[in-house]
Amino acid sequence: MRALVIHNPRSGFGSDAIFQFERALVRGGDECVLRILEGDFLAREACADAEDFDLVTVSGGDGTVASLLYELRGRDVPICVFPSGTANLLCSNIGNAPEPSALARACRIGRTAELDLGEISWTREDGTREVRGFALMSGTGFDAQLMQAALPNKAIMGQAAYFAAALANPRPSVEHFTITVDGRTYERDGITCLVANNAMIQGDIQLVPDCRMDDGMLDVIMVETSDAAQLLKPLAFGLVDRSGKAIGRPHLESFSGREIRVESMGAVPIEVDGEVVSGLVRSYEARVLPKAVRIIVDTMSPYGSADDGSSRFGDSDVIAYPK
Repeated sequence: MRALVIHNPRSGFGSDAIFQFERALVRGGDECVLRILEGDFLAREACADAEDFDLVTVSGGDGTVASLLYELRGRDVPICVFPSGTANLLCSNIGNAPEPSALARACRIGRTAELDLGEISWTREDGTREVRGFALMSGTGFDAQLMQAALPNKAIMGQAAYFAAALANPRPSVEHFTITVDGRTYERDGITCLVANNAMIQGDIQLVPDCRMDDGMLDVIMVETSDAAQLLKPLAFGLVDRSGKAIGRPHLESFSGREIRVESMGAVPIEVDGEVVSGLVRSYEARVLPKAVRIIVDTMSPYGSADDGSSRFGDSDVIAYPK
């Protein structure tokens, strides 16, 4: 087996778990290339030779991983997503056992699922067109403000930095959004408008029910409130009903579609998978990229199967795996 591991050492808290994964993955006769990303890395260059390998592992935070997955879209190579960031929400949504040895075992077995990505585009203030891929969620408004405010404290506080940022801005500005989903238009007021490929957040709470990465759809999530404290209500509901199917989500409204356009009355910040983009925007477009990437999955993943089957690369049964 020839494996490529692309790792961002600046993500998260600098854990050495990726090296534990590498040791658990390789066997006699294998070749493993470890590619360490620089601060100003270009995802296209990092993934240029992906097809020369039997397996590509992308390691970093959600923003890093999403940019690499976007460059790997439509390419015939299985990809393992390794959690090396602060929140690691993409890994949580994929649902594999997160231990390095378990992920190594899943890679050697080689079972994959074809998952969707999203593509978001907008016109910058200087008139240039920006296009990016996302794996989880992107959006404008209060969520982007939170991401920006939390950035200085992420390295110290981890996920708590987001809650601290929310407490520091209890009355975010309300914007008027015009949302067009597959040709149908809605007018809504709220503090943020998100486009989601998958909408599970911390605590395994689904912001909207039945939002999956293999359904060929994106979900628009409108947060219709003027008070950040009111966001505690849907979170509290989520602790009782994590799927969102039984009691719903107050202050949240969602629409599903393949082609989406969002316009705001005022200029607002925008974030893509947790990374805030410089400048402000008044509109953006998003579209789904169905079955864009082949992601390694195990029996714990909602995208996997109940039986791992035979191992593609052999020797998988000697790797510790939580039952």
